[in-house]
Amino acid sequence: MSNFVVQFPLKTEIYQDDILNKRFEIGRKIYNALVNVTLKRYNEMIKTKIYRSIKSELAEIYKSEDKSKLKRKKELCNQLNDLYKQYKLNEYAFCNDVKLMQHHFKDNIDAFTSQKICTQLWNAYEKLLFGNGEKICFKRYGEFNSFEGKSNKTGIKFKNDILYWNGLIIPTIINYSNPYEYQTMQNEIAYCRIVRKYVRNKYKFYLQIVFKGIPPIKIDKDTGEIKHLLGNGNVGLDIGTQTLAISSQSDVKLIELADKVQNIENQKRLLLRKLDRSRRSINPNNYNEDGTIKKQGNKKVVWIKSNHYIKIQNRLKELYRKQADVRKLQHECLANYILSLGDNIYVETMNYAGLQKRAVKTEKNDKGKFKKKKKFGKSLANKAPSMLLAIIDRKLNYYGKQLNKINTYSVKASQYNHLTDTYNKKELSERWNNFDGLKIQRDLYSAFLIMNVNEDLKSINRQQCFNTFDDFVKLHDIEIERLRNSKVKTIASMGI
Repeated sequence: MSNFVVQFPLKTEIYQDDILNKRFEIGRKIYNALVNVTLKRYNEMIKTKIYRSIKSELAEIYKSEDKSKLKRKKELCNQLNDLYKQYKLNEYAFCNDVKLMQHHFKDNIDAFTSQKICTQLWNAYEKLLFGNGEKICFKRYGEFNSFEGKSNKTGIKFKNDILYWNGLIIPTIINYSNPYEYQTMQNEIAYCRIVRKYVRNKYKFYLQIVFKGIPPIKIDKDTGEIKHLLGNGNVGLDIGTQTLAISSQSDVKLIELADKVQNIENQKRLLLRKLDRSRRSINPNNYNEDGTIKKQGNKKVVWIKSNHYIKIQNRLKELYRKQADVRKLQHECLANYILSLGDNIYVETMNYAGLQKRAVKTEKNDKGKFKKKKKFGKSLANKAPSMLLAIIDRKLNYYGKQLNKINTYSVKASQYNHLTDTYNKKELSERWNNFDGLKIQRDLYSAFLIMNVNEDLKSINRQQCFNTFDDFVKLHDIEIERLRNSKVKTIASMGI
């Protein structure tokens, strides 16, 4: 059964702010104590010969992709799971570890909330053990900012517009004159979450209620029409690091992702320089004569922060917060627009983590100059394309559908020509396709091909491309004309 989340501000008193901040710090310490305990077990496990032999054999099987070894692969995975149980690396064992810690802080943290802290840590271990996680990290001061309950009956509870949690009784601000908020409150509550956000140099607290079911339908106040109706048909998305090309039966669009997210690099650079100067003046003993940081051996370098330093840090934090809020709002609106075009949405698989990393090899270009090692880390941080895809997938789940991710390497949408049924590799600088005098923007054409992919998600339906190509060209020309007449400066990768 699907759930949805609605956030409401909490009307806290000053003394309640202090109690909540204290509890968030206690939660951080419990989390870090669990990390300390569990990492010791993990480090002991990876030293064993049996663990290393299982992992090496599994790696060979994954590389070979030999179907005859599937039985052996299953046996090895079972052995690995037994090893995890032996070293108490599972969520149940973590909950046992937290019992004594929680008992010491029982006046502030209840048992069910502490178990959800274990779940939070286990999610990190799942990525490390079964996914692409690299390591388990401790939470720094101020990084632990949410508490979650297991149900609305114990621990963190919400009843009659009031939050109850271990002696705290805090009113929640709900606008019942707003039809959306009124309708959400008619749904059954699964559990609640308390979130802390640093807004304008102070912490503000919010209650996130997780409701069972799907979100209520929004209605336009002026017209009385239903907002964000789900469309019908195929939609192809060609998503880049900064742009998104959309192709559907009714519309074609080439847009910049999160165009209202201001470029804060200049402001950020100035604040970071201020922080560096302040840090060096207060901690002269932590630096060598050449300006590098002194190595303290096994000891951790201790940094003293002045009030001036903390104020600059908070200004930097506020910049990031504003950017994140604007980006999420724009992605939500864009996702609603995409869903209004069709219910079968197709997109290529993308390795965003690989795009963020710097190049390892040092290479030279044709002129003998060194190539830049930087990739697309800054663009991805500002535009967050993977967040947009996650939002679209979440909204589709409410209708029992999901985002269709096609096989990038077999489809090769950026290389295929449906008119000649051939593949031609292009340079990134080539932004236009020329079909016997007909110029088609490269990203929009890729989105068109993705829209016409077969059900196997591995090949393009050529006949379907022929059937829809004329309509696509008309919509394509309208969009290109709109971009050329637009007063807003377009991104260079659009080629406009």
